[in-house]
Amino acid sequence: MNFKELGLNTQILKSIDEMGFSQPTIVQAKSIPRVIEGKDLIVMSKTGSGKTGAFSIPIIQNLVEEKYPQALILTPTRELAVQVEKDVKAFSKYTKINSMAIYGQHNMQGEVTKLKEGRQIIVGTPGRTLHHIENKTFKADKIKYLVLDEADRMLDMGFIDQMVKIIRRMPRDRVTLLFSATMPHEIQGMCRTYMKNPETIELESDTKTVDSIKQGYYRVEGNEKRTQLDRILSYKQPMSCMIFCNTRIEVDKVQNYLNRKGYVVEAIHGANTQNRRMRTISEFKNSEIQIMVATDVAARGLHIEDLELVINYDVPQDKDSYIHRIGRTGRAGNGGEAVSLVTSDDIFSLYEIEEHVGTIIEPLELPTNEEVKESLKNQTDYWIDKREKRKQNAEKKQVQKKHVKGQNPKSKSPKSSSEASKSNYKKRPSNPKKYDKAHTPKPPEKVLVEKKQATLINETPKDRQTPITEKDYIKKSEEGNKPKKKKSFFKRLFKK
Repeated sequence: MNFKELGLNTQILKSIDEMGFSQPTIVQAKSIPRVIEGKDLIVMSKTGSGKTGAFSIPIIQNLVEEKYPQALILTPTRELAVQVEKDVKAFSKYTKINSMAIYGQHNMQGEVTKLKEGRQIIVGTPGRTLHHIENKTFKADKIKYLVLDEADRMLDMGFIDQMVKIIRRMPRDRVTLLFSATMPHEIQGMCRTYMKNPETIELESDTKTVDSIKQGYYRVEGNEKRTQLDRILSYKQPMSCMIFCNTRIEVDKVQNYLNRKGYVVEAIHGANTQNRRMRTISEFKNSEIQIMVATDVAARGLHIEDLELVINYDVPQDKDSYIHRIGRTGRAGNGGEAVSLVTSDDIFSLYEIEEHVGTIIEPLELPTNEEVKESLKNQTDYWIDKREKRKQNAEKKQVQKKHVKGQNPKSKSPKSSSEASKSNYKKRPSNPKKYDKAHTPKPPEKVLVEKKQATLINETPKDRQTPITEKDYIKKSEEGNKPKKKKSFFKRLFKK
């Protein structure tokens, strides 16, 4: 089957052909005709199966060109919202349908301006979408299509209440599409309450996507995980690699360690600013970064072509998280590799993951020192180029720091202190009152004594003013600074 048989218009077919897609995936072939007919759908399919095209292509086909929100796509994370909106924009390139993404830590005023200009498709996270609806900057009364993408993930992240509030603001006469890897009880209840006789499309479960991925684990000690991670990377030398940790703190520690070892590595987690996260993802996709260390916040929604290796630095606490992590590689049926670093405390968690996935995760032997040395001798050009660029960037940063500190980046040796002071002296203003306190010359001691004499004379009455010499003044000041001796108890008693 090809896309022409799905009844799509020429504009969408042109954009699909330009994106390099020749045949629809299974989930696209089953979903697109039903969405065009206006039926509610519950789709349970594997990660990387083309779900975005399954709901965005038919929605673009059915929307009118009038500029008001007609479709709302809810996603659990900002990264996924940006990625989905990017795909929607690509599918609608030759149509007059416009889209935009709304999410937290984004310019609110810019979003309001775009919403006023008119966008037919809105892709957003639950929190920011509800904020716009409550502030009446996003009118949801004419929404025709509501898509809940990664519904189970939104439930895990605590968005269930916000999702319900948003759904209640939608018109009842709408098409609701729910895409989820699993179907918890809360999601089932939502389907019964807010969907109209939905059809269920259940393809291969997410656990079966691991069949195309080579999996294994290394037994390591807790205090040697970073060292073994470095040896594994040096041995395997992947073209692209993602490393997953359970906490933000561990992500930063691993990133700093690998950075010191010379890798071109960046970190991504919830504490990063949105601009930094998007820049890191873009650089990783463009192969400007060798390794990306991330928390589970980045496990979903990242569409990275030909990701060669996924490393679980920490064994995930949630069994489904393991599936979503290793699902970053082996997308759309492509091969990939996923390895885990397992300590004695993690081994039972790994056995539970094996039962959940339905696949035996093979134990692997750590590379020997000879194998690591041999691999480093035969480094690929990609790894050599990346490390050389990293050194060049580090040298540039050092030059910039020197320039900020007042050194001349063109000259090899910095300016001496005397030269720097002379250059600063020339730049001083002509008005002495504008001098900094640090540049004002300190008066000599004689001048200070004369000033103190003058103040002392001025403070005494005219009839008592007597000339005081410099020696008398110094002697008097020294006597005044001496601590007064306390009279004994008997002297004070007899004085009374």
